Amino acid sequence: MSGFCSSMTRYLPARHYYTFGVLAMSLAIFSGWVGFRWTPAFIPCVLFTLSSALMILLAFRPAIEIHESGVVISGKSLPWMDIRRLDRTGWISPLVVRVTLFDDSRFLLIYPGDLESCKSLLRQLRRYSRDALIDGIPYRQYWGEMLAPNDRRQPAPRYRVLRPEDEADVERLYQRLKTVGNLDQKSTDEN
Repeated sequence: MSGFCSSMTRYLPARHYYTFGVLAMSLAIFSGWVGFRWTPAFIPCVLFTLSSALMILLAFRPAIEIHESGVVISGKSLPWMDIRRLDRTGWISPLVVRVTLFDDSRFLLIYPGDLESCKSLLRQLRRYSRDALIDGIPYRQYWGEMLAPNDRRQPAPRYRVLRPEDEADVERLYQRLKTVGNLDQKSTDEN
């Protein structure tokens, strides 16, 4: 299955998806039973059935394995250098990430884990995908790594704070302070 032989982190679906799926199925059965006496109850029956199917489908998703040399998703091994782009959607739990590969093929990575596992998986995917754009930002820039010497940025431009007349006044006061030692008119009159 996996061509990777190194340390591994394995991400399994959270158990609560199965529990919620069974609970939704129980509510669907109850709503269906009530629907035989009161027809509008079939509406929640259908909704609970769809919710149950989705939750159970998420509960039985295959594990995601993170290796130093690649990731295994649904039994498919992907080396890190094959991942060209990772774009997070608004979903964090379950985690939904758009992955673009070197051949411009795309797929949705769906991981139904608890919040902490989702955050951990997302961080590891971002950290190991060194050749990828992360949410449209190059890897090195995303992680704030130092730029190469030839990529040094120019210093920020300096903006004028004072008008030229005010600068002349400040310069005059500075020269006076240097010669007299203070700017107070009374103390200069007493000397």
